[in-house]
Amino acid sequence: SETPGVIYDFCLGRGAQYPVSFLQWPTRDGTEHWRGTLVCDQYQAYDTVLDAKNYPGRMAAACLAHARRKFDELRKAKASAMAEEAVRRIAAIYRVERELVGLQADERLAMRHARARPLWEELQRWLQLERNRVADGGSSAKANDYSLNNWTVLTRNLHDGAVPLGNNHLENQMRPWAMGRKAWLFAGSELAGQRAAIVLSLVQSAKLNGHDPWAYLKDVLQRLPTHLNSRIEELLPHRWQPRG
Repeated sequence: SETPGVIYDFCLGRGAQYPVSFLQWPTRDGTEHWRGTLVCDQYQAYDTVLDAKNYPGRMAAACLAHARRKFDELRKAKASAMAEEAVRRIAAIYRVERELVGLQADERLAMRHARARPLWEELQRWLQLERNRVADGGSSAKANDYSLNNWTVLTRNLHDGAVPLGNNHLENQMRPWAMGRKAWLFAGSELAGQRAAIVLSLVQSAKLNGHDPWAYLKDVLQRLPTHLNSRIEELLPHRWQPRG
């Protein structure tokens, strides 16, 4: 079964070596690296992380929210006549997805095929027609090209019911960091940054598991001095139980 949790990783830069290292651990089936579908934007560093030759079993899925944002920025700036229609068509896909919350992956996939796939197909045809009407290099062309050039990974959700439309949920888990990044601009040292990542991983994971983070951390810190190392997993957010 799925275990709600968040893991933050402190890195000294944005290079590919950091996510490569993070995903390089032994798995239950004996492989030496993580396998699955990674939802991400089109930051070039991820190309190495998702290289099928070096990491078979990995697959990319693009974020629809990122594609929508490019059109929404044009719409708000009134810089493109087609941006409003693009946002409207993408909104229709999101409306279908909201009705599928709570379904099992196979049920969600079947409903996506029945209700969302026609909307995706219409959106693709429309984008292709609009692309032929705008000049290369312009803001409308760039927004259009982002979606069309990444169509395979944007529509990965039509092949796997467990794949979300985008990574908004993940970005929401990073928002607490973003709110305080000016205050935390200088962590003090690499070790301090690693410790901060661990603490916030526990805080956000506690929230996802329905715990009051303050009550969780207070109880865990009080237990640690006498808690057996062999039973340390009892204190993880998804297993922790408050003392009666």
